[in-house]
Amino acid sequence: MEINESKYLHIRPPKEALWAMIAFLAVLSVFFLVKIRSEFSGYNRAMQPPSISVSGEGKILIKPDIAIVNVGVLKEGTDLLAVQRSAAEVMNRLSDTLKKKGVLDKDTKTTSYSISPRYDYKDGEQKFRGYEIFQNLEVKIRELSKVGEILSGAAQAGANQIGSLSFSVDDPKKAKEEARALAITDAKTKAATLSKNLNVGLGKILGYSESEGGIPMPIFAKAESFGMGGPGIPPTPEGENEIHVNVNLTYEIR
Repeated sequence: MEINESKYLHIRPPKEALWAMIAFLAVLSVFFLVKIRSEFSGYNRAMQPPSISVSGEGKILIKPDIAIVNVGVLKEGTDLLAVQRSAAEVMNRLSDTLKKKGVLDKDTKTTSYSISPRYDYKDGEQKFRGYEIFQNLEVKIRELSKVGEILSGAAQAGANQIGSLSFSVDDPKKAKEEARALAITDAKTKAATLSKNLNVGLGKILGYSESEGGIPMPIFAKAESFGMGGPGIPPTPEGENEIHVNVNLTYEIR
């Protein structure tokens, strides 16, 4: 028995219909994904309780108990070894002077040391002028009544770079804790008033954040005020430093 293959037709969909079907399925998939995401987001919003946020501020004024100043030496010359020796001699005398004035070793630290070649430029030509050596110490002074005496002594020891004198608090931790407590109390008071005005109840705290800061007291004076060319002595600070903390509280409302 012979089979006539011509009687059997192989039907294939045209390419246009195939691509149309693929595009339809893609659009349908996107539709369902958007729908599921929207419903899930709505579910999340429904699960999150309504809330209110309030801010509070706490400030503490505290008298400074330390002074911080930068003292150093700047030397120039064509002989590098000679310039280094000269700068080292000044720094040794400065270190001895600070110790004699009661400054502790732990309260002095070198913050910079540099050796730089210097050039003069004339008629488009570069001419070597010499070397410049700079060394700086950051000094913490705990006896504020000795600030002027110590700075004058540093100048007499040969320090020719003195500045950035500021007064601060050595351990502000306790003051920050007090300021934080005031800020939280301020925020709670605001929350209670707001809930009363809105006629809602306060639930548990859902969120908390804080930021803190303080304002140092910089002192600016001429070189004469530090005993460099004049008898002046910088005064002991009479003001206060401000330490403040800001907090944000988020409450559930019911």
